[in-house]
Formats: sequence, C-alpha cells, structure tokens
Amino acid sequence: MAITQSMATSFKKELLEGKHNFLASGGNSFKLALYTSSATMGAATTAFTTTNQASGTNYSSGGSALTNINPASSGTTAFTDFADLTFGTATITARGCMIYNDTNADRNVAVFDFGGDKTSTAGSFTITFPTADASNAIIRIA
Repeated sequence: MAITQSMATSFKKELLEGKHNFLASGGNSFKLALYTSSATMGAATTAFTTTNQASGTNYSSGGSALTNINPASSGTTAFTDFADLTFGTATITARGCMIYNDTNADRNVAVFDFGGDKTSTAGSFTITFPTADASNAIIRIA
C-alpha cells in the first residue's frame, strides 16, 4: 500500500471540461482529507474516499474546507494555491492527504505523500502550503 504523490489524471481532463473553479469568491469549495499509511492513492484515484482515512480527536471524516487563493499567472505558468490549514488541538497520525472538489462530486484534485507518518498529540496538525507563485504553488500548469 502506498500514497503516490500526484495530480489526478481525471483532474487534468476535468479542467478542460470546466469542472473545477478555483476562484476565491464564487468558485467551488475544496477540502483536504488526511490518510494513514494504509491508504493506496495516486494519479488514478478519481474521488474522495473514506477508505484508510485518518481519524482522531478534532478531525472529522472528509477533512476540512480549504480557503482558495485566486488563480494567477507568471510568465507561461498559471497557478493556484490555498491558505494553510490547521486541525486545532488534534490527536492524529497521517501519512498523506488528498485535495478534492467538495462542490463537484468530491472529485480528486491531487494526492500528497508526507514522506512518513506525521503526528500531533492534543496540538495543532498544520498543512503548510508553499508560496503561491509560478515555481512553488501547490497547483501549477506550465
């Protein structure tokens, strides 16, 4: 079992079909769900699943809503990002996460592997997103 970090293949196609709107105001709602090391997810994963989702104090099934940052571009790269997400006073262990479109059939956007189990015990479990620019944003199209 493994979490393979990747942008979902279905997401790439769905972008061309207009199924994902990342605008901060009036766009779709996106969520981030946490998963254990038992999860098997990658580019072929098409939608959010509860299978091997993490569980713990102050973490609800389905994860939490993300705050969209408006898409932008720099040079020939378009990008979008999200505000950092914190699960407060959480007791949880997770190996990776999935960003998915909660507005549109829970479609998978991307899967991320933390490179090892990450744990918080009655503390903050924070997902820190990279700088929202053409070289670092979590979602980039070059």
